[in-house]
Amino acid sequence: MREPILLTPGPLTTTLATKTAMLTDWGSWDSSFNALTASVCRDLLAIAGGQASHVCVPLQGSGTFAVEAAIANLVPKTGKLLVLVNGAYGKRMAQIAQYLGRACCVYDTADDTPPSPDTLARLLEEDPAISHVGLIHCETSTGILNPLAELAAVVHAAGRRLVVDAMSSFAALPIDVVALHIDALIASSNKCLEGVPGMGFVIVNRDSLLASRGNSHSLALDLLAQYDYLQATGQWRFTPPTHVLAALRSALDQYLAEGGQPARLARYQANADLLVRSMRAAGFEPFLPDTLQAPIIVTFHAPRHPAYQFAEFYAAVRAQGFVLYPGKLTEQDTFRVGCIGAIDAAEIQQACAAIGRAVSQLGWTI
Repeated sequence: MREPILLTPGPLTTTLATKTAMLTDWGSWDSSFNALTASVCRDLLAIAGGQASHVCVPLQGSGTFAVEAAIANLVPKTGKLLVLVNGAYGKRMAQIAQYLGRACCVYDTADDTPPSPDTLARLLEEDPAISHVGLIHCETSTGILNPLAELAAVVHAAGRRLVVDAMSSFAALPIDVVALHIDALIASSNKCLEGVPGMGFVIVNRDSLLASRGNSHSLALDLLAQYDYLQATGQWRFTPPTHVLAALRSALDQYLAEGGQPARLARYQANADLLVRSMRAAGFEPFLPDTLQAPIIVTFHAPRHPAYQFAEFYAAVRAQGFVLYPGKLTEQDTFRVGCIGAIDAAEIQQACAAIGRAVSQLGWTI
């Protein structure tokens, strides 16, 4: 029996080469592991286009750890963060700011509505205390793609700093941190890079990072301390996720061999197009219009049958070798299907067939 295919936004299905990379044990102080860390950071920085102005700071933990570290270090205790919210991860960024005791306000739109650049410009003009703007590029709770370039231009024109959670977009969608004047971009190992969970990272403007000394609330999440130690020793301050980093090195090698960001996007877009086309043919309707849909994860309306329960649906599809994701909307019944990971048209076709069989077996109408 093959492993189940994870149609999720990360953790996701990885290649055998990525898994095999974790079979070697590494000494965390060993020069070969230090070289591994340096090479990974160098490649991540290059993907973001930030070699001249930014640095890459890796952190142990999930992407949320890295988001908290970025907010804690870069938003000073006298600063104020405006978070653009149209889903669960924007809400989480605002919650982090509140936990940290940072002044925070929210520009909230509906789950299927991107923030307006004009409204953002007005909010920044009305509140000069706002020092930073937080944006989720691809809001994974629905799969909506927010207009990064347009919003970034507004933030830059207003003289504020932009923090971008690019967890579900980095390495697939094009992002140039210099051209977009992004102060910090945050992502993790287990999304579009197709590594395994356990490492987040922040690609941050070097000058902003150096100016952040004393801001962090946390020893473990102090980005500047981590950067300083890496620069001085080549080592992580505390025990690094050695196997996770080795898997990411392998995943990056595969990413570059595939053709980098354009090729990764082309594969994901083909997956998403086939998924939506096949699911529509089966009677399922996406939650978002095509114009707002990122090729990362697609939210579908659940079957309207009165007996529908996601847990039963999940189990029926899982028994056929595919793992779906529950919906995150509170007012509508939905489920999500990921387009990312080491999958292509074959897995998408098989998954859609499995979904159709599951609905038929359960006796539901769509």
